[in-house]
Amino acid sequence: MTSDRTDAIENLLREDRTFEPSEEFVANANLSDASIYERAATEEGFRAFWTEEGNGLDWIEPWTDLYEWTAPYAKWFIGGKLNVSVNCLDRHVAAGLGERVAYFWEGEPGETRTITYADLLDEVCQLTNALRDLGVKKGDRIAIYMPMIPELPVAMLACARIGAPHSVVFGGFSADALADRIDDAQCTVVITADGGYRKGATVPLKKAADEAIGRTASVQHCVVVQRTGDEVAWDDARDHWYHELIKDQPRIADPEPMDSEDLLYLLYTSGTTAKPKGIMHTTGGYLAGVATTHRTIFDLKPETDVYWCMADIGWVTGHSYIVYGPLANATTGVIYEGAIDFPEKDRWAKVAAKYRATILYTAPTAIRALMKYGADAFADDDLSSLRLLGSVGEPINPEAWAWYWKEIGGGRCPVVDTWWQTETGMIMITPLPGITTLKPGSATFPFPGVVADVVDEAGFSVPLGGGGYLVLERPWPAMLRGIYGDPERYESTYWSRYPGRYFPGDGCKRDDEGYYWLLGRVDDVMNVSGHRISTTEVESALVSHPSVAEAAVVGRSDPITGQAIFCYVILRSGFDASDALGAELRGHVADMIGKFARPKQILFTPDLPKTRSGKIMRRLLRDIAEQRDLGDVTTLADSGVVNAIRDQSGSGED
Repeated sequence: MTSDRTDAIENLLREDRTFEPSEEFVANANLSDASIYERAATEEGFRAFWTEEGNGLDWIEPWTDLYEWTAPYAKWFIGGKLNVSVNCLDRHVAAGLGERVAYFWEGEPGETRTITYADLLDEVCQLTNALRDLGVKKGDRIAIYMPMIPELPVAMLACARIGAPHSVVFGGFSADALADRIDDAQCTVVITADGGYRKGATVPLKKAADEAIGRTASVQHCVVVQRTGDEVAWDDARDHWYHELIKDQPRIADPEPMDSEDLLYLLYTSGTTAKPKGIMHTTGGYLAGVATTHRTIFDLKPETDVYWCMADIGWVTGHSYIVYGPLANATTGVIYEGAIDFPEKDRWAKVAAKYRATILYTAPTAIRALMKYGADAFADDDLSSLRLLGSVGEPINPEAWAWYWKEIGGGRCPVVDTWWQTETGMIMITPLPGITTLKPGSATFPFPGVVADVVDEAGFSVPLGGGGYLVLERPWPAMLRGIYGDPERYESTYWSRYPGRYFPGDGCKRDDEGYYWLLGRVDDVMNVSGHRISTTEVESALVSHPSVAEAAVVGRSDPITGQAIFCYVILRSGFDASDALGAELRGHVADMIGKFARPKQILFTPDLPKTRSGKIMRRLLRDIAEQRDLGDVTTLADSGVVNAIRDQSGSGED
């Protein structure tokens, strides 16, 4: 970023500006009446809202009661039967939208495919028939371990058509992680690929799948998509090429009628123990929740919008806002296989410009990585088609928000900063772009009908202007229905700390106007001399300094203060690491937050350890800070990063 651009961003933040939706945006917005919040706050209005949304789906048998709630268990659209794949595909084709593009797909090496809704329905039916021929039936669990290729959503939708819950495992996970997930769900089929592409290299997915299957006893079949053409080991009794399996299959397949509360998928997320949690999402409520939030929060115009969620389908963001929500809304989407900055730093911008993307949904980590390169890196790419931006995955620091709004959105695109998680299934705290006045760094307010609060240790509501723990106090349609095979863990993890209220594990504060400011995971809150300091707050302070491109903060054990603040900092181009700059940054954080938040040490580093989806591996950063032996690093995009960090010299300590 040039100094003029840096000054412009700093001015935006110094002015403590808020951002009103433009008159033009409001005039055309799907939601522009702020009274929706008041109406949805009452039980009658809440029921009316979700009744209308539920009735927007196609039901094989109508539901009779909207919901039942006996904490911590909910049921939604009770008695109704539907099929998710029908709602994502068949009904659109029947309505004459078969030639609408469902996905523009681009592979990292540059291949492209344009897939219409009719194309997608045909292939889903072919795979459905092939899986049925292999003996797959309603209730069987299927593991999907694939790169970002069209066959991934095809596989998910074929499972949904059969009523076989899928467990998508992100393609960056190791064979051990895959084996754990196969074992826990007792999957009978694994759908994978020979490999995938990542920064010019091939990722050997079939090899990892073979290793995982070898450690489990439930898998009977392995279906393999030919993606890279790499040679793979083959078991004739178990393995099947995807293209051969579907080649002669009919393009019609009867959908299985599914009860609204039947399991749609499992998605495993990390916990405080070594065993991952199999989050359970069911059918009717989940689909209503993701379709509604996708349409309203992104102000979707399916006839004209080209929507690009830059996440990986292997995470919940991809499930809800690349596959199920967008397809239920007959959206035209973009799927890109590889790294957003390969082989050029502006690969993402070239993709967005090529397909004339109008909506972009990405993570603060990605935004800060682009900030490091600077806006000049994509100055020649035409992003004028963009009309709305979204942020997902972690709290976004105000400077990154302002840069995203100004440099990528051209100062004309509302930014919907969304808070939610694997367990919630759908977005829970978010702006509504035709209604909400935006504040950089704030997720603003709960979605209409969502009842949230910020409470103290004892569970008492904290007055406006204070901080504490986020809780959710009313059930919502897409909420998790439990942890697979472990109801006790479900109750103890999410419902025991504040009985009757859902505790997501996140810290939060509200300002004097009631805006919600997420502080990150509670286990990412440091306790320094009795002060509870959010790692997110310190990171935001660091990246507000003009020299800092990205920062990650962890707590390190300290014999005097309990924990000390340890910071990993990536500098912008043109700045050099030095003890003087380290001291300046420590002072800058103290000025921004308070002397109690002054970091103990700054470690300058050329990169951070991240997974292939861009998530920072904070566990490794804590291990490095504590000088502990490192654990498994197989999920990293570049496992050499941790060694590079260890080789760096710090700026000293106070």
